[in-house]
Amino acid sequence: MISAGLQKAIDSLEIQDVYVRDLLANCAGDFDPKYDDDVIQLAVQWMHLVRSSNVVEFDGEDPLLRVFIRLGVRWVDSTDEDNEQDDSKDDELLVRASIEAEFIAEYRVTAELEKACIEEFCLKNASYHVWPYWRELLSNQCARMHLPRLILPAVQLADNRHQQAEALESAEEMIEGQ
Repeated sequence: MISAGLQKAIDSLEIQDVYVRDLLANCAGDFDPKYDDDVIQLAVQWMHLVRSSNVVEFDGEDPLLRVFIRLGVRWVDSTDEDNEQDDSKDDELLVRASIEAEFIAEYRVTAELEKACIEEFCLKNASYHVWPYWRELLSNQCARMHLPRLILPAVQLADNRHQQAEALESAEEMIEGQ
């Protein structure tokens, strides 16, 4: 169920832009995924972080909420021979390749919002707008680097607002009928 603060933020923010601010993609050392027979055996680790947000104002325009979201994936080898020989490295993982990107999602602020509403929106909603861009970037970058293909699922928000209103009306009718 969506809180009242989050719903107010959703109603008061209009998506304006989503773009990449920073991108890092690399293979470590002599690792070449195109010719490495064990590339498919590597473990995949994910990163998703809503790093920060700020509201900026430009002359004569509505304020703009900017949300900075960092996403990443890395391929790690926990069975590296060097790690097996050194007991002090038992829990360490050898990173073979990584792809990381920071996106900025920008929203036009159409009504005054409390800080708590903005924070809840940034943490619970902004990533849904960035996700399709990350999904495309990751898929293409994996192909370009000959890394194992990662296909992220499409993510959609359920639109429960109308269902909640209908449920509330039904409950009120039941109470009135008693």
